Amino acid sequence: MTIIPEDERSSLPLDTDEIIYHPDMIRANEWILNEYEAPVKDFCIFVPCAKKKPYHESPSHKIFDKVIFDILDPEKVHIVVFGTCGITPRELDTEYPFMDYQFMLGKCNVAKIKRDFIKMESKRLAEYLEKTRGSYKHRIAYCIGDFRKAMELAVEISDVEVTIVPKQETINSHIQPDKKFIYGSLNQKSYLQDFSDSLKEHVGDSDSSQNCLRSDYSGHEAITEDDEENSGINDNDWYII
Repeated sequence: MTIIPEDERSSLPLDTDEIIYHPDMIRANEWILNEYEAPVKDFCIFVPCAKKKPYHESPSHKIFDKVIFDILDPEKVHIVVFGTCGITPRELDTEYPFMDYQFMLGKCNVAKIKRDFIKMESKRLAEYLEKTRGSYKHRIAYCIGDFRKAMELAVEISDVEVTIVPKQETINSHIQPDKKFIYGSLNQKSYLQDFSDSLKEHVGDSDSSQNCLRSDYSGHEAITEDDEENSGINDNDWYII
């Protein structure tokens, strides 16, 4: 599948702080909202985009997948990525332009771009939620920062129910005003615990076909800002605005 044929692509770079306005990113998202047909699944799981491409091979998504698929049958799950990319069903994450941009919106300090991102992304998410109103039984979004703000606005606009985790009280307990990313990494154990607990709550006690994650989530150590800088990966925190 080719969303935008090679001879129709813009010559504008994909690595500047103008990425959310890039004509190919806008066109690709319009295609998803107008042409793409979402699969009918029990669960839609929304997760943030990642620096490493394709998303499904990134360190952060591998951790998210561990949580998700330790609980849910993969056949019952549709993963949708959102953020700098707009909205990207993850089975399309090797497509242009989702595979090709490099700019880290999470490190952008331009107030107008951050405001425009929330406005644009909440509208896109709301349209996707409305478009897929009958496609999923349950929707769960794992996000913090301005990505979370955009999702919350989208839920309000569309009136489609989405469970947003981590819990606000868990986030509040991790706020560090002196840090660049005050909410910390999405890979902190308590955040991941909220994520897994939410998945298990939606599965319900009656669904014996699912394998439940152990109640105390300890599959991955928290990744700190210092760890990210030292590793050179910087994959798990960059999207936090």
